[in-house]
Amino acid sequence: MPGVRLTQQERHQIALGLADSLPYAEIARRLERPTSTTTREVMRNGGPTAYRADLAHRAAEQSREILHTKPEASSESAT
Repeated sequence: MPGVRLTQQERHQIALGLADSLPYAEIARRLERPTSTTTREVMRNGGPTAYRADLAHRAAEQSREILHTKPEASSESAT
């Protein structure tokens, strides 16, 4: 599933897996995702003890908005 973003539901499943002390590989297997996807998601959002699905999802949405916002054209004309 390359290029497909994690859903809020998947992030909640990650949080539940972490709460159950499951290894990243097991969480990833249950999500049918690569282990590296799960590991990166957790590490970029607080690590295994501080991961919060809602905060992680909000951060991902904000990052996506920033990436898809086109810079405004300069209002000054070249002279």
